[in-house]
Amino acid sequence: MPNLAEFLVRTAARQPERPALRLGTRVTAYAELDEHSARVAALLRAEGVRQGDRVALMLPNVPEFVVLYYGVLRAGAIVVPMNPLLKRRETEYHLNDSGAVLLFEWHEAPGEGAQGAAAAGVRHFVVEPSCFAGLLTEHEPLTEVAETAGDDVAVLLYTSGTTGRPKGAALTHAGLRHNTEVNTVSVQRMTSQDVVVGCLPLFHIFGQVCTMNVAVHSGASLTLVPRFDPQAVLEAIARDRATVFEGVPTMYAALLQHPAAADVSTLRTCVSGGAALPVEVLHGFERRFGCMVLEGFGMSETSPVVSFNHPDRPRKPGSVGTPIRDVQVRLLDAEGQDVAVGEVGELAVRGPNLMKGYWNLPAETAAAIPDGWLRSGDLARQDEDGYLYIVDRKKDMIIRGGYNVYPREVEEVLHEHPAVAMAAVVGLPDQRLGEEVGAAVVLRKGAEATPEELRLFVKERVAAYKYPRAVWLVDALPTGASGKILKREISVPVQ
Repeated sequence: MPNLAEFLVRTAARQPERPALRLGTRVTAYAELDEHSARVAALLRAEGVRQGDRVALMLPNVPEFVVLYYGVLRAGAIVVPMNPLLKRRETEYHLNDSGAVLLFEWHEAPGEGAQGAAAAGVRHFVVEPSCFAGLLTEHEPLTEVAETAGDDVAVLLYTSGTTGRPKGAALTHAGLRHNTEVNTVSVQRMTSQDVVVGCLPLFHIFGQVCTMNVAVHSGASLTLVPRFDPQAVLEAIARDRATVFEGVPTMYAALLQHPAAADVSTLRTCVSGGAALPVEVLHGFERRFGCMVLEGFGMSETSPVVSFNHPDRPRKPGSVGTPIRDVQVRLLDAEGQDVAVGEVGELAVRGPNLMKGYWNLPAETAAAIPDGWLRSGDLARQDEDGYLYIVDRKKDMIIRGGYNVYPREVEEVLHEHPAVAMAAVVGLPDQRLGEEVGAAVVLRKGAEATPEELRLFVKERVAAYKYPRAVWLVDALPTGASGKILKREISVPVQ
């Protein structure tokens, strides 16, 4: 049966007493997780939710998110994960666009979800652990799992909306199952003995598939961290003897810079995705934490993983590895033709992991997948061994006086400076050249460097048209819910 909820049913039958979820001292066994999800399915049926209806979840990384997620799928409905920090108008938009019939909101949220639900005319449940547990006991478990087809939509995941209003990527049961199974077996090699740190937001595709679904499929234990904090993560690794950590580059940089010591000797593998991991951060993290970091690439529209550095193959720092099983990639020029090996082109993807399309947006779907190949919007190159290197987002590329400048290349050089903790390179309007190169830099704690020193450091290491003419120091870089740096929100000083 293609229904993604079968992962939980089978794992619970195989190892009912194995801890499925940990949150501090709170432990949820697989049998309990399975039973609670079955009660959620019964609750949804009592509320009149039908197969194919959309049910929105607005919760942080707490056990209730996992219970609701699998309960919704078990009932044959579609999960609409939402950031619990969304404001009223954003919540209203997501609910209206998806056509959701119910919203479950975490009790500690500021109430924006309730207001958005009221504006959208959607029924609203507040999820508070003790009250929610009591509500579930009122419903006998619905033990059967709804029959679904492989191309039925399982999750409606809204993109970040960097180029307009968020679009709902319709992810299928088959696509999510494929990605989960391949990542469990071929990439992360997860087993029931593993303990995974889940600080990536579960409402985001990376955390949802690569930590939650992979953990449930393999029978591993998932240690939940509701909000990323370096100290909290280190304590969770030491307390629960974690073997796997997964995060985005900003998390790795923060952990690397954190001064506190902790017993992280149980870590065997770390997974990085969501954005390019600077090579200096990768090497520094591996040296300090004594474990292997596997970098990969994915996106919401591909459920999410496209490529990875596999543990049984040579790793190439700076590369996001090779395509995972059954997934094909091409690099295309502006005319849609394949570029030569080593040349930069837009990454196009085809495989069982592709979304069904953007929800109720046929024109946008056709533009994104005009010929069966999804245009990612990412610029990449591929070497003679098939390893992919993400150069930059297509929209982030800077064209300075007719020359292409890829911000990641300049950021890598900045990260080589011993005083630099984080850096983001952006294009600045310029009347003469069209765009100029600028860099916002966060220094390591206690380190000192002037903007001019950093500018000259890069100038000595790259071609003349690439180095940033403007460098400014900031206390922090703006990040989104998943930890990605939001370049569009970087404040640029008046020159």
